[in-house]
Amino acid sequence: MTSKPKKVGLSVGELIVKAVAASKERNGLSVAALKKALAAGGYDVDKNKARVKTAIKSLVAKGTLVQTKGTRTSGSFKMNKATESKAKKPAAAKAKKPAAAAKKSPKKAAAALQLLDRTKLKENCQDC
Repeated sequence: MTSKPKKVGLSVGELIVKAVAASKERNGLSVAALKKALAAGGYDVDKNKARVKTAIKSLVAKGTLVQTKGTRTSGSFKMNKATESKAKKPAAAKAKKPAAAAKKSPKKAAAALQLLDRTKLKENCQDC
């Protein structure tokens, strides 16, 4: 049995995200319009209905898409604003990670606070 060569190109989920992101609709893109956009892009929607449905379900579960109308895989979908901003600013997110790694342990942080409080008391005390 010979294995089929892997198809080159974007996955169904990536195609859906691309189509929804390109949409300027305020309430999102309906499933029918989404299928039309996929078909216009050269994807065989009739042959892969189940793949389109599962891709939509997984994108909603991940939080990439938000369902504005309908239930399950019917209705309208739009991009989640939180993931949109993350996609636009990956460099800013990377810059924050080293700062988080440099945090002190809770004991050291508490000791530093106590030391800071003592020095403030000495500075404020004029009679001492």
